[in-house]
Amino acid sequence: MASETESELRHEQERFQERLTALDVEREGAAERQHGREKLSALERVERLLDPGSFDEIDALVQHRSRRFGMERRRPYGDGVITGFGTIDGRKVAVFSHDFTTYGGSLGEAFALKVTKIMDLALKVGCPIIGINDSAGARIQEGVEGLAGYGEVFWRNVQASGVVPQISLIAGPCAGGAVYSPAMTDFVFMVEDISQMFITGPDVVKTVTGEDVTHEALGGAATHTGVSGVAHFASADEDEMFESVRYLMSFLPPNNVDDPPRYSAPPRDPALDAELDDIVPPEPTRSYDMHQVISRIVDEGEFLEVQPHWAENMIVGFGRIDGRSVGIVANQPQVLAGTLDIDASTKAARFVRFCDAFNIPLITFVDVPGFLPGVDQEHGGIIRHGSKLLYAYCEATVPKLTVITRKAYGGAYVVMSSRSIRADASFAWPTAEIAVMGPEAAVRLIHRREIAEADDAAAKETELAAEYREEFANPFQAAGRGHIEAVIWPRDTRAALIRSLDLLETKQEIRPARKHGNVPL
Repeated sequence: MASETESELRHEQERFQERLTALDVEREGAAERQHGREKLSALERVERLLDPGSFDEIDALVQHRSRRFGMERRRPYGDGVITGFGTIDGRKVAVFSHDFTTYGGSLGEAFALKVTKIMDLALKVGCPIIGINDSAGARIQEGVEGLAGYGEVFWRNVQASGVVPQISLIAGPCAGGAVYSPAMTDFVFMVEDISQMFITGPDVVKTVTGEDVTHEALGGAATHTGVSGVAHFASADEDEMFESVRYLMSFLPPNNVDDPPRYSAPPRDPALDAELDDIVPPEPTRSYDMHQVISRIVDEGEFLEVQPHWAENMIVGFGRIDGRSVGIVANQPQVLAGTLDIDASTKAARFVRFCDAFNIPLITFVDVPGFLPGVDQEHGGIIRHGSKLLYAYCEATVPKLTVITRKAYGGAYVVMSSRSIRADASFAWPTAEIAVMGPEAAVRLIHRREIAEADDAAAKETELAAEYREEFANPFQAAGRGHIEAVIWPRDTRAALIRSLDLLETKQEIRPARKHGNVPL
């Protein structure tokens, strides 16, 4: 009896070893085929993203159950997706990685069950979800099962939103229904000349509209990071993308309950702060680079800009101040004079809501002359899109600090995290101009007749504008009414922000009970 049991056990062990050997052979073949396309295999991508030796795979031996269209003759292990857990800088993450060599990375029933299982586990343990996408879309051979599988993934994207960070890496084609899951995640990374995202490919576009377009021009990295705003980061190759993801993760908490990681702040050269005093030009019409302001305030000048090539009149990204992660939103005077337009408003609103969901304090640098005027902007819904940013700041409960460096005019002043929409502390530099509108426009309205009757209308307008700027367009009137907490020298900005962050570390806000608000989408 014992010998029979031992024999059965040896037989099972042999069968198990055969499966593992078959899995290794399949993966070696997959790697060779991917290398032929100058791409990494699904497993190589996971191993390069995560800490060495940290990956724990789940469901490696899962196979599809379809018996249609000859699929019963090919049932590869893993069914086209690798799933599991690992660590990045020692912090747990959940990962899934599409294998394009298995049915084109298409999603079927078993594939979807693997992905949704890892997403469910990530929510239970409270860790980020990272998806490496390289897929042709739903698996045609499985019919509605593929569509239902995508629905299950989409549903979980929404349940995880604001609970754990979700990051999508586009490492190949991502077409049809496959694009919607990355679009609902928090950050999308693409690789130049490798990644594409589109609902319908070039062939369909040509058939329907007659337009000739390449895959890259339709949905490549440059298109989605610079034109559509769908993606947030573009990398030259896959390894650079993995390093960028790891760097982003260093700023983020694992979930919406924990705080972001905090690091020891390095010693700082006071000369860096003193350089701030001369950044804003004395002439109000001259531009300057807001990146220079940000780099002199954050720790070691390190700033991870998000969507740097889209809506460049608005800067958003992550930095650290005194070791704390902070989200930074800033107008960029060098592009469209820093005005708010449709894309800038949407870009900033999305970022503000992410930071608020994950306990990351917000710091806003303001130099905004107003909303961008124009028929295209009005017809495109600047009112609706601008209100997204207003809504996002009003809704946010994390510490909110505002620094007005120069212009803060009209409704744009209010929208950019002003004290009246509950910024916790608002500071202004002596160069700040806070008013309903610019001095020139104001005097043309207020003193229209006086200017018209003057012997030299231009000189009179200049004189009156200077008087208006001196009396109204300065930070001291706002400070006198409590709309800003203090007028500070630029060199003192970092110290003021550190003190405020220390004070607000235990901030709590109680909001009315409700199912959810109705953001003006």
